[in-house]
Amino acid sequence: VQLQASGGGLVQPGGSLRLSCAASGFTLDMYAIGWFRQVPGKKREEVSCIRSSDDRTYYADSVKGRFTISRDNAKNTVYLQMNSLKPEDTANYTCATKSNGFCSGVEDFWGQGTLVTVSS
Repeated sequence: VQLQASGGGLVQPGGSLRLSCAASGFTLDMYAIGWFRQVPGKKREEVSCIRSSDDRTYYADSVKGRFTISRDNAKNTVYLQMNSLKPEDTANYTCATKSNGFCSGVEDFWGQGTLVTVSS
């Protein structure tokens, strides 16, 4: 059972990246999936979440209008499309499952992170 975040890298301000959260050993469509980011010394922030039952989405105000979360059940993967990136988006990004299927739920399984650096 594994959850792996990938797709991070170095991008210039205004650029785009797409992060992937891929599962092996279980199916993601039964879970709500949250994307989180953390900068050393700061509190972890949930930037987006997608619900299991109807794929309803949630976004933090800091990323609303720039980030889009989606899932591809055939690939057992949840994506985070990040556009118009800003230096303050620089962080380690990771994904987590929420077993109750709701974005208000508690995270119970975490993936390994992927580093996003926004810099010119």
